Amino acid sequence: MAVDEVFARAVEEGLKLAKRVYAGKERQFAVPPRPAAGMERSSEPFLPTAPMVYAVISDPAIVDNPDIPSYQPHVYGACDPPALIPLHMGDVGLEVECLLDAAFVAVHGRWRVHCVMRNKSCDCRLVVPMGEQGSILGVEVEVGGRSYYTQVIELEDYIMENTAKIEGGGLLKPQMFFLTIPQVNGGSEISIKVRWSQKLIYKDGQFFITVPFNFPEYITPFGKIFSKREKIHLNVNIGTEKEIMLQKTSHPLKEKSRQAGEFTFLYEADVESWSNKDFDFSYSICSNDFFGGILLKSPTTLDVDRREMFSLYLFPGSNQKTKAFKNEVVFVVDISGSMKGNPIKNVKSALSTSLLSSDQETILI
Repeated sequence: MAVDEVFARAVEEGLKLAKRVYAGKERQFAVPPRPAAGMERSSEPFLPTAPMVYAVISDPAIVDNPDIPSYQPHVYGACDPPALIPLHMGDVGLEVECLLDAAFVAVHGRWRVHCVMRNKSCDCRLVVPMGEQGSILGVEVEVGGRSYYTQVIELEDYIMENTAKIEGGGLLKPQMFFLTIPQVNGGSEISIKVRWSQKLIYKDGQFFITVPFNFPEYITPFGKIFSKREKIHLNVNIGTEKEIMLQKTSHPLKEKSRQAGEFTFLYEADVESWSNKDFDFSYSICSNDFFGGILLKSPTTLDVDRREMFSLYLFPGSNQKTKAFKNEVVFVVDISGSMKGNPIKNVKSALSTSLLSSDQETILI
């Protein structure tokens, strides 16, 4: 069974188990969601579509409201594999910083272990679905006076780590990161900030991005008077002084500032229910002709990699009548001793594929 299917089944079992949690007179017991019509056998409804935190439940007997015990009959046996109960979310904020063709995303939120007795504890699991070509940058966690954070380590150190420690975090599937927070007491609040990068898509003269920000209804806290605050901050910097225009957005953003080549938008509100759609937006650059630039970066004193770096970028512009110009490509291949064996074979194979797929006249030297 695929990893995502195992995960989805664990969440499905967790939602069934969550019916033990007494929600007070207004809502009685927590009710799991009904699967969409025609989706009963699909794992998709139980896979996260936004950053989520789950209680990892091996002993079902500890499941109860930490504030209002319901004194239910004891449950015998264990959950194997453990069930995953989605935790209630108290507030959430999204920050998106776009620079050239990349977006740097940060989500900070607060979750509560609402489903475990106050005198018991369980592990909790953060799961983060990322957008196009997503790559995790870091996680910071605060709970019960303790702090956790991720750290980049050398590959040799990673291999030497104990397997049990490695299982504390990693990828459930491509572009879906997870991190385990050990032994959290029932009723505790968990504050988390997670950062990742993802790719901007360029098509038909516009840049597009989709950030996973679609939360299920069942993470809404008990009670009608519970204040739920949602915030989105968007900043776009195209690295040049060309004018930019916001074309489309999924959430009601308000412009806060604008200058040549950069703008900032903000959305902030108290809401009755969390965002039930991804954060989508697109923008265009007002220029008929193509343009570009180069960015240079020198290593800091703390960088292990001491090489100078540069980034060259070109934008095609919106003028579709521009004549295509001839281009020449020069391949430079390293044939030193370090390239012997598979490296030089791979280079030759890649060059052959590139030359054979070209419909232009090719001159070999």
